[in-house]
Amino acid sequence: MEQNFQTSFIPKKPIIKERAIYAQPVGIFFIASVFILFTVLLTTGGLYFYKGILTRKIVGMENTLNLARNRFEPAKITELQVLDKRLRASTEILSKHIAVTPIFKALETITMKTVRYTKFSYILENDKKAKVTVKMSGIAVGYKSVALQSDLFAKNKNIIDPIFSNLTLDNSGNVLFDLEFLVDPSFVDYKQALLTQN
Repeated sequence: MEQNFQTSFIPKKPIIKERAIYAQPVGIFFIASVFILFTVLLTTGGLYFYKGILTRKIVGMENTLNLARNRFEPAKITELQVLDKRLRASTEILSKHIAVTPIFKALETITMKTVRYTKFSYILENDKKAKVTVKMSGIAVGYKSVALQSDLFAKNKNIIDPIFSNLTLDNSGNVLFDLEFLVDPSFVDYKQALLTQN
């Protein structure tokens, strides 16, 4: 007895199991992090190349500077720097220097023939704007000469606050006195004195 087998080579059921694929939504944080990652990578690469460009520019500028420096005589440059320092120092000294000669010229014009001076000293403060203090001693023929001399000192605009003190008579009848007054620093400024002489 023959049995009928029906064999079919076409499978009726799939051999591979089908899996259901579920699509998960992409989150905004994932997109933002990918964007930031690419931005950082691009910026880093750009900065790396920019650093190389700047390094090449600096090297080129250093070479140009060295060429320009070698064109000049280094010994001459050193000599000019020393000269510049000396000129600056002399300018500073000149600006602080005073000339006493204007005081003597003022005294020459206002001193009467009956008065003569025996001592002269001055004090200059370290501050440039401070007034110069002048202290003098002298002899006059009588008190009248001292009074007239005091009036002449008061009329001079360069002499400030003249004070006659310690008036005493000597054996000959002459009046011994001490005199103190201030002088404006601009009046004894050496630079100004040079300009007025020329």
